Amino acid sequence: MMPLSTVEQDGFRKLVKVLDSRYELPGRKYFSKTALPQLYEECRGKLENNLRNVKYFDTTTDLWSSRTSEPYLSLTIHYIDEDWGLQSRCLQTAYFPDNNTAEILSAGLEDALASWDLSEDRQVCITTDNSANIVKAVSLKNWTRLQCFGHRLHLAIEGSMRDQRIQRAMGVCKKVVSAFPFSWKMKRELAATQEELKLPKHKLITESPTRWGSRHAMIARVLEQEKAIAKVLSADKKTRHLAPSWQDIEVLESVCKALNPLANFTDALSGEKYVSVSYLKPVLHLFNEEVLKPVADDSELTKTIKASVISYLNEKYDNAATDDLLSIASLVDPRLKKRYIKDDKLEAVKSRAVAQMLDECQSTSQATPEFPSTALGGGKGDGADATPAKLQKKTLGSFFKSYTKSAATSGLTEQQAIETELNSYLQAPDADSETNPLVWWKINAATFPRVSLLAKRYLCIPATSSPSERAFSTGGNIVCCNRAALKPDTVDRLVFLAKNL
Repeated sequence: MMPLSTVEQDGFRKLVKVLDSRYELPGRKYFSKTALPQLYEECRGKLENNLRNVKYFDTTTDLWSSRTSEPYLSLTIHYIDEDWGLQSRCLQTAYFPDNNTAEILSAGLEDALASWDLSEDRQVCITTDNSANIVKAVSLKNWTRLQCFGHRLHLAIEGSMRDQRIQRAMGVCKKVVSAFPFSWKMKRELAATQEELKLPKHKLITESPTRWGSRHAMIARVLEQEKAIAKVLSADKKTRHLAPSWQDIEVLESVCKALNPLANFTDALSGEKYVSVSYLKPVLHLFNEEVLKPVADDSELTKTIKASVISYLNEKYDNAATDDLLSIASLVDPRLKKRYIKDDKLEAVKSRAVAQMLDECQSTSQATPEFPSTALGGGKGDGADATPAKLQKKTLGSFFKSYTKSAATSGLTEQQAIETELNSYLQAPDADSETNPLVWWKINAATFPRVSLLAKRYLCIPATSSPSERAFSTGGNIVCCNRAALKPDTVDRLVFLAKNL
């Protein structure tokens, strides 16, 4: 991610000479024309080989404009590998100069999958934000879409902040915060006052309009430093009018109390290294029953904010397709199973799960022909001259294991066998809430082989579109002021390498 000109700087060359005086450091053209393109092709080739073995995957996508106002379209892929590891890869950060209409975006996403030889039929879901053009582009392809939980929560909180009292208090808060960064005198006085009042020596936080968490952090920091801020502002007649009134403080406290419990949920659901989609239903249930439920000491404003947020989330997630997706994802999570599925919908969810497993088993049996066993080395052909594998004695328990398995499913149709296996899975003890569900499935896939296929299909879905945003953060670090002339293809390769190596 460093500028390639680094290798021609005197300081860097001296450093390399100290490390090994015999080493001849190549110039920047070697890295730009040979090393990086070769590394990109190697990395892409390895990823293409890995993706050939992936049966189902999920994607996330988003649009971004670089420092030079060049538009890019990102695409990340998420899947569970053969060893039950959750994998996340950035496929592209492609230059996208066309108009961002739904039809053009739809064609762009289709081309992106085709460039990696990925079939749309293997895509379980695509996670996006709620931009109208992205939503329509996905609907034109008839893909299953999961709305980004982080974006939905941000919109819910934004909607709850439209009260005039909150708008006034937020305006005061922003003016207070903006008064300190550009005045060394005020910063010095704030530090001295913090020491005098024995307050934490924290700096004030500026809000980012697209991140509700930064607004909450700004309010919390102003409330923490309220006494020090009031003393510093009141000491100068030019800034005395900026000091928050007691009414403003009450409003900020009400807002902070409503948002405090939500602060960690977005971060927790934004990970891409662990299963997150199955926890969306539990999180919504927790919001309704505990986190956003009014309590006796809540102010009326706090109650109003909580009611607005939960009402918005319930409305947006009260969608049949979304509920079906989240219900099956919860069902195949051994920590949750049917706990957060409503009783009147449980049978319908189980029926859908059985139907999908039946289709999966039928397609697998058709795609994978049975070959005669050559374990004992009795056949002719390529393996006739090979040394036969050493026979191992069967343990007494292995006879009962095979007998029990065959007896349990003997005489049953494929659908009945699937239903029996699903019921056995649901009746088994739930995994601990801190258990990694993929580790559980790695151990128990042989016990519930059909249900494990469904788990591999759904548990790879991320609950937010954060992976695409992280790719853009990497792109922002690459296309910096000193590298603003990078060509789009070079940006794509550098982001790819930075995210996938």
